[in-house]
Amino acid sequence: MPKTSHIVVCDDEPDIRETFQEYLALQGFRVSTAEGGGALRRLLAVEPVDLVILDLSMPGEDGLSLARFLRERYAAGIIMVTAAGATIDRIVGLEMGADDYLAKPVDLRELLARVKAVLRRSLGRGPAAEGEAEELVHFGPCRLNLSSRTLHDGSGEEIPLTAMEFDLLQAFARHPNRVLSRDQLLDLAHNKTMEPFDRSIDIRIARLRRKIEPDPAKPSIIKTIRGGGYLFARDE
Repeated sequence: MPKTSHIVVCDDEPDIRETFQEYLALQGFRVSTAEGGGALRRLLAVEPVDLVILDLSMPGEDGLSLARFLRERYAAGIIMVTAAGATIDRIVGLEMGADDYLAKPVDLRELLARVKAVLRRSLGRGPAAEGEAEELVHFGPCRLNLSSRTLHDGSGEEIPLTAMEFDLLQAFARHPNRVLSRDQLLDLAHNKTMEPFDRSIDIRIARLRRKIEPDPAKPSIIKTIRGGGYLFARDE
């Protein structure tokens, strides 16, 4: 993972911004800070950012609105920081496209592990190396390119995916027509930091269905298997 990955800590509390910045800088990352939405938008307008650590509860524009703004316009990873026990906030944050979440008070070692995991997934995106054959998976009207970590619809338009959404879709694509439990999906998607019975898997699958299913209310590609998990249905 590049040591020069650019991380932005967006939090209205100066102590948290300074603590995260100092700790992550010591780990070799380039770290900028923003005290709120306006500062974050100004920073994004002038230089590329690989990851945003985003506080959910801030005066003015909150973290959910900023997460939606980021996901619509940028490829940066998003780690949402929420109040301890705020399950609903975490669920909504994931629905907005956050890649991961942390509850306050944040353990700095756990923060580092989550940062590395999200960057590893996000920075894996890119064109295939010269001479390397692209690995494509077709299902419904969609085409998933496992080499470049991109998804396109039937007209060739790219469908935006978060890093975790791609990892889940790749796990399904590599294990078609098999029932996979939530625990297996977390393992295959390299995201063991989340609890297997956490709703995060269900939320991300719901987001994927809205992107790839002809009728998300009646999924025919990612099917729910009662009592078992999920099955990715496609012709071999």
